[in-house]
Amino acid sequence: MTDLKTTFAGLSLRNPIIISSSGLTNSAGKNKKLAEDGAGAIVLKSLFEEQIMLEADQLKDPAFYPEASDYLEEYIREHKLSEYLTLIKESKKVCPIPIIASINCYTDSEWIDFAKMIEEAGADALEINILALQSEVQYTYGSFEQRHIDILRHIKKTIKIPVIMKLGDNLTNPVALIDQLYANGAAAVVLFNRFYQPDINIEKMEHISGEIFSNASDLAIPLRWIGIASAVVDKIDYAASGGVANAESVVKAILAGASTVEVCSAVYLNTNAFIGEANRFLSAWMERKGFKNIAQFKGKLNIKDVQGVNTFERTQFLKYFGKKE
Repeated sequence: MTDLKTTFAGLSLRNPIIISSSGLTNSAGKNKKLAEDGAGAIVLKSLFEEQIMLEADQLKDPAFYPEASDYLEEYIREHKLSEYLTLIKESKKVCPIPIIASINCYTDSEWIDFAKMIEEAGADALEINILALQSEVQYTYGSFEQRHIDILRHIKKTIKIPVIMKLGDNLTNPVALIDQLYANGAAAVVLFNRFYQPDINIEKMEHISGEIFSNASDLAIPLRWIGIASAVVDKIDYAASGGVANAESVVKAILAGASTVEVCSAVYLNTNAFIGEANRFLSAWMERKGFKNIAQFKGKLNIKDVQGVNTFERTQFLKYFGKKE
């Protein structure tokens, strides 16, 4: 009999399938169904700092006194926060699995008080997303990474529930940042957040949205970095995100060193049935390989010899692209 239980960020999960922050998790009713269909944990749809500020800015009237504009901005912010706290409370009432709140922020000033409210509303953990492209000409190297550390450090002073950092893949050295996040109290990291995918319509000559959903090929980047990071920063938990498009992806992520996977596109494309399918495949694979629990094979294929991997990747590149025609 196989045991699919795992731990992530200090939370006990009945299986490694976490539903990631999205429209799938924006109501207590949807979350109740996800739990009934076998999810191990749920990350609530993110509250975006930029969205709050944008809505407040759009409603401002130049004719207003500055005090009126400030009042309007604060009202919108408080209204959004109140709605989010209600989502946490209602989801906790109907879901017997961990509920992880999620905030998407880009400054170090707005979220300290709200993090405390999230904890008081009953969230089991808090996932922090700091997703931004660094494109300033006068950019100071390392300042983006330092922003992660500063936001984490300040929030950790405020709350006791586990804090999870979801990173973008636009980092020079994720391993060094993960090590610093662990040193400053992060319980887990999620690799990686998915950026908006742009495209161009050449007939209309305008920007359009690219592919919305991830696919199996996107898993390569999380596999590489989870494999490398989990071998050297091994006291923090890892979740794979992006490219978990089929049941086999769950096994691959755990072999690389992940404790869990965050899924979104696979559920959108295959309905909640994907959750049960992935868990059944994982159980059958473990039984076939003689593993009784996840700890027995987690990280079995992590990457302890990074130099060896670099050599292997260069060799493979030359094998396929370096031959003379």
